[in-house]
Amino acid sequence: MLKTTIQNFVRDESGATAIEYGLIAALVSVAAIVALQALGGSLSTIFGVVSENLSSAAAKANGN
Repeated sequence: MLKTTIQNFVRDESGATAIEYGLIAALVSVAAIVALQALGGSLSTIFGVVSENLSSAAAKANGN
């Protein structure tokens, strides 16, 4: 009885699938975080330039 239970436990792979999906989700999350951090600086710079140009255009439209 105990031997059969141990053999069934060793053959059971249902937990392995859940662990694999968890590892894949973790890898995707890490990749997304790295990509967003890499783009963060450039996006900040782009929005800064757009903001400056809009402020300059608004000042010219108001005659300043």
